Amino acid sequence: MAVVVQKYGGSSVADVDRIQSVAERVARTRASGRDVVVVVSAMGDTTDTLLGLARRVSASPSRRELDMLLSAGERIAMALLAIALNERGVPAVSFTGSQSGIITSDTHFNARIVEVRPFRVQDELARGKVVIVAGYQGVSYKKEVTTLGRGGSDTTAVALAAALDAEACEIYSDVAGVFSADPRVVPTARRLGEISYEEMQEMAEAGARVLNAQAVEFAKERGIAIYARASGGGDEETLIRRFPPRAPGRIVGVASERGLVTLALARGADSALPALLEALDARGAGGKQLRSEADGASLVLSLENLPDYGALEEELTRRFAGLRFREGAGAVSAIGAGINATYRNVRAALDVMRRLDLAVLGLSTSSFRISLLIDEAAVDEAVRALHRELVEAD
Repeated sequence: MAVVVQKYGGSSVADVDRIQSVAERVARTRASGRDVVVVVSAMGDTTDTLLGLARRVSASPSRRELDMLLSAGERIAMALLAIALNERGVPAVSFTGSQSGIITSDTHFNARIVEVRPFRVQDELARGKVVIVAGYQGVSYKKEVTTLGRGGSDTTAVALAAALDAEACEIYSDVAGVFSADPRVVPTARRLGEISYEEMQEMAEAGARVLNAQAVEFAKERGIAIYARASGGGDEETLIRRFPPRAPGRIVGVASERGLVTLALARGADSALPALLEALDARGAGGKQLRSEADGASLVLSLENLPDYGALEEELTRRFAGLRFREGAGAVSAIGAGINATYRNVRAALDVMRRLDLAVLGLSTSSFRISLLIDEAAVDEAVRALHRELVEAD
């Protein structure tokens, strides 16, 4: 039988009534004659609540213990959904990430999936059961519980779809697909009927929360089509798959992120850059941008996957003389294939910042993205202005 993988985000399983609705949808899919694997996130704001509890106990909680704590959220959701399906007469069984064969790197709080061994999943599918898997988590080769960082349940779903040779991977959330900007910030944002892997990956890397960047990377490697849909129903969706190159310079969307920190080494102190990068690696603090020139070096970190930022800042300040931290930064990014074929889009983006009287703290480009580092308090205003200039006016 063909296999379909469905992933439901935290808002889709936020309470018992919504879990019952998900159970109805899963039961209908199973009744259509397909095997179903369901990946679930933690209920509603459970992850944030658990993280808040940890921070009440410690300002810089251990990443290992955070993984043990946070992985409980998905286990609650998976068990409740299995109970709801069994109550409907639909045989179902729930598995943790480790039980379903999700093998990860040995990095706590932001691990990467390195292998999927779905033997138990396949066995239960062969017995006619719906298999429900806890997203966002796995087990390292050292047998340690790990979590996959923000949006990690998406990665779980796509990785399982690849391992099971599924016919489709369906991602359900509280929005009907991928939009040209966050519709809560930009009311005129357009739903995209389709988008390429490369553009979607750049959107995710730039802060769009509909899909996880590593999930798109998995899908691209295996050629898996992803359908992004609303869990509330309706026919609207966004299809993410391989598409031929678009006309260079076309902007598909604007994304943003907050909670960025810049680290700067002045000229003379930049000789310490290799040691600084080694210290960041030891802490699992991946950088988003890195610049090294004659006048010094700088890099950008995201606080999202840095629960121990306070301890990190204290350590680096002590070890590296002349290292300067700047908190409260944000970024806005325009995404599109061939966006930098000419300097037209960069010029337009800089002109928007000038008209808004916003200082540009940094600028980076790639063949798919233009990113501007600004004060995080101005991010929403900048997103709306960039969307009007680069998306709506096009």
